[in-house]
Amino acid sequence: MKILQNILKIALPLFLGGAILYWMYRDFDFQSVSNVLLHEMNWTWMLLSLPFGILAQAFRGWRWCQTLEPIGEHPRHSVAVNSIFLSYATSLVIPRVGEFVRCGILKRWDDVSFSKSLGTVVTERAIDSLVVLVLTGSIFLFQMSIFGTFFQKTGTSLDSILQRFSPTGYLVTAICLAAILLLLHWLLKRLSIYNKVKTTFNGIWDGVVSLKGVKNLPLFLFYTLGIWACYFLHYYLTFFCFDFTSHLGVGCALVSFAVGSIAVIVPTPNGAGPWHFAVKTMLILYGVQDEQALYFVLIVHTIQTLLVILLGVWAWAHLLFTKRVTLKQQPI
Repeated sequence: MKILQNILKIALPLFLGGAILYWMYRDFDFQSVSNVLLHEMNWTWMLLSLPFGILAQAFRGWRWCQTLEPIGEHPRHSVAVNSIFLSYATSLVIPRVGEFVRCGILKRWDDVSFSKSLGTVVTERAIDSLVVLVLTGSIFLFQMSIFGTFFQKTGTSLDSILQRFSPTGYLVTAICLAAILLLLHWLLKRLSIYNKVKTTFNGIWDGVVSLKGVKNLPLFLFYTLGIWACYFLHYYLTFFCFDFTSHLGVGCALVSFAVGSIAVIVPTPNGAGPWHFAVKTMLILYGVQDEQALYFVLIVHTIQTLLVILLGVWAWAHLLFTKRVTLKQQPI
């Protein structure tokens, strides 16, 4: 039974993402992608976008050290950043497992309490969710007509969702809900990793309330805004790689970025599938041709995913040569 559960943890997200990608690219000419990559794409802008993807994850690691400090945990900044790199890479295999991986790395290398660090991760996710909510709400106000068209085209308007849903739509929705429920079930089981449920939840609570003890709040806010500014620039600069998106402007980039950020909530590897569909739909609404939108989401997502893999390999290699600290003697 346990083996079956482990198989489902890996197979279900892969199946969900793969099914959406197959539906989107079932009639796509993949041989034409090489021509776009070699002759029609401006690689300078792509290369310029990559440092922002790295910096966003570094900011997340540095911010994590700030949230751990008030609860008496002082991991090395390099270990924290490498744990972030590796957590994103491992989440490509099993979505969301990276949250536990990074806490495990801090425990193994810097003897940081697993339960407390997991609690700060909960705090981080709450803050990031708030940022996405505020960002989406602000963009919605300024781009309301585009969002209205998006809801209408995708059948997600509240007044017509039941009538517009096809059998396939119901099936995809059911699969997404099942994946989320399985994820929640798995998370609850992992919270008792040390077979000390009470201690674990107390540690999590300590991590959640750690935010009020952050010493340098302006720096914490800078890191938080910096994370999302870098995520956006990592995405927006890729617009200038292609003639058919270079003219769309910041408004389109913000809208598609917000919708894509919401789409990756669906637990697939690096948002593959839901992100492609959401961003492609928004680009089409701004006048990009269907085939061109497919080129954009396929190339951009693939290159950004390769960056995540390379950072994960780098982090693992770096950690192998990093001395482990025990007995709470970590340097700050």
